[in-house]
Amino acid sequence: MDKYEEVRDIGSGNFGVARLMRHRENDGLVAVKLIERGHRIDENVYREIVNHRSLRHPNIIQFIEVILTPTHLAIVMEYAAGGELFDRIVDRGRFSEDEARYFFQQLICGVSYCHHMQICHRDLKLENVLLDGSPAPRLKICDFGYSKSSVLHSRPKSAVGTPAYIAPEVLRRQEYDGKMADVWSCGVTLYVMLVGAYPFEDPDDPKNIKKIIQRIAAVDYTIPDNILISADCRQLISLIFVSNPTKRITMKEIKSHPWFLKNLPRELTEEAQADYYERSSSDVD
Repeated sequence: MDKYEEVRDIGSGNFGVARLMRHRENDGLVAVKLIERGHRIDENVYREIVNHRSLRHPNIIQFIEVILTPTHLAIVMEYAAGGELFDRIVDRGRFSEDEARYFFQQLICGVSYCHHMQICHRDLKLENVLLDGSPAPRLKICDFGYSKSSVLHSRPKSAVGTPAYIAPEVLRRQEYDGKMADVWSCGVTLYVMLVGAYPFEDPDDPKNIKKIIQRIAAVDYTIPDNILISADCRQLISLIFVSNPTKRITMKEIKSHPWFLKNLPRELTEEAQADYYERSSSDVD
């Protein structure tokens, strides 16, 4: 760790602490997740390192390196100066349809790339989506601790993730397709950006996890009357919130949906994104 100097703490969690650090030679800022060596270095940490390090995409936090110290394992990553997308929504209340689409387009491109690399995230939520510090923020997916690779791991059976974002098939604790569960979580993220509340929480009892799970199982959600969004947007949400994952809209279909394609930045078009897919294939080769 000698090549980095500490700037400040930027977060903490079950894993340990995250620190903002500066590279002593080039002054570049990085985020470093410090995990105590020993019992905490579990399967989730292993997954995070193995799966995250294989990904190279502008909408995914860049994995830089792992450093072992006598007491800690340090995961060094790109620093996103704009913080969590969650905090931006808390500050604003909710987004306009155009702003929600701007971030949703980036989220879908990042998740679609993960799926191309045969990795499903399994814990997509606003807190795991960061923003860089630019005026038109670039979205960056982070935290691959629950991720699963279909190349390295069997099809998921465990119910992981955050309750408000979990797909119905995950709750059933049967074998499920992690990619389709990610599609559902992207839909929850879109809904929260537009409405400023979770789709399956009880407005009168929002912290009741049992009620959230019951409403997810029944796909019991509404878009409040005061939220004015287009018919295309409503339709896309309804195609995502489908209980049967085999009938749910796929990532490929989302990318050709009229609402997604509206005002799509050039760098997010299929043609531009193909560069990252080809680079990844050549890296594997």
